[in-house]
Amino acid sequence: MQYTKLGNSDLKVSRICMGCMGFGDAHNGQHSWTLDEASSREIIRHGLEMGINFFDTAISYQSGTSEQYLGRTLREYAQRDKVIVATKFLPRTQSEIEDGISGQQHIERMIDTSLKNLGLDYVDLYIYHMWDYQTPLYDIMDGLNRIVKAGKARYIGISNCFACQLAKANALADKEGFARFVSVQGHYNLIFREEEREMARLCAEDNIAMTPYSALAGGRLSKHPGEDSKRLREDSYAKLKYDATAQQDGVIIERVAELADRHGVTMTEISLAWLLTKVTAPVVGATKLHHVDGAVKAVDLKLTDEELHYLEEAYVPHNLVGVMAQNTPAIAGVKFSADAES
Repeated sequence: MQYTKLGNSDLKVSRICMGCMGFGDAHNGQHSWTLDEASSREIIRHGLEMGINFFDTAISYQSGTSEQYLGRTLREYAQRDKVIVATKFLPRTQSEIEDGISGQQHIERMIDTSLKNLGLDYVDLYIYHMWDYQTPLYDIMDGLNRIVKAGKARYIGISNCFACQLAKANALADKEGFARFVSVQGHYNLIFREEEREMARLCAEDNIAMTPYSALAGGRLSKHPGEDSKRLREDSYAKLKYDATAQQDGVIIERVAELADRHGVTMTEISLAWLLTKVTAPVVGATKLHHVDGAVKAVDLKLTDEELHYLEEAYVPHNLVGVMAQNTPAIAGVKFSADAES
């Protein structure tokens, strides 16, 4: 395993971050393919043995049971100061807004619940899961700064936002003396590269770590064309993100399969080896031991410039999908789609 600094923080993270959305009680979430606690523990422990020290979860994953499984496993098998734990919080609910709960109060409630779920005194990285259009940005940044000052989070990150929003948030942090976002977790992989338009450039200039989710496109970039899996069949959210562009994405997936055969490695290794040339640490979900092995092996796989170009050249612009499309309010005169003028 290789390790690197997470942006402008002093956190030393493995180049692979284990995504924990696949862990948790399926009865307490929307995903039927999640693992029970015994199976989750086996995956997490194997990740630790393979050198992974960076783990990403969220309070929303299976109603907090993902956090609970992760926390209990790490407490048993890892030293606290040897692992980097990240979790995420959601925007205020409508009932909280109606009850007058401020952004600061909401964040304190969220972190306290997550710390209880995890059984930890602090998290290393606390991530703003998606932009809250109903809460003033000042309240969000102030609330996050308060938990950093209180020692409940060492650093803060953000997920599912536009580059202009991240730049605005960090500018406010600079002005007010608040903690800055040191990382961004966006949707980025070989068949969805819209982060390259603006976000990647901002992160390079400001040394903000990119830790993208959906690194394997819900399994599409790890399966040969025609190959099936329970996740591919049942992950309705991934279907929402990728089914509409399956034909054009298929060209790239076939090229991944071709290079995998040429190198004698898995498609996972090819897909992640490409992504690792672009980002700090992709968030890679694992529900089987070999998923962990493939992700770890990708760190040492080097593709040539010609191979990288071969994987990239077939890409065509995509419309926004998932959280970014669903939670972005209409803005007069702005068209958030791939055919908008650049």
